[in-house]
Amino acid sequence: MEDLLEPGMLVRHPQKPEWGLGQVQSNINGRVTVMFEDEGKVVIDATRVELEIVITP
Repeated sequence: MEDLLEPGMLVRHPQKPEWGLGQVQSNINGRVTVMFEDEGKVVIDATRVELEIVITP
């Protein structure tokens, strides 16, 4: 799953809905940097957390 995450994609953290919508900044070896609306920049280990991809129409 982590291989699918590319810069610019919109995601949500399944255990932290209060963080709001996030935009992937980078994905290097499963370490995904995301800028969340209400939390700011967070580095996530994508081998431990499966981010939810948000599809916009």
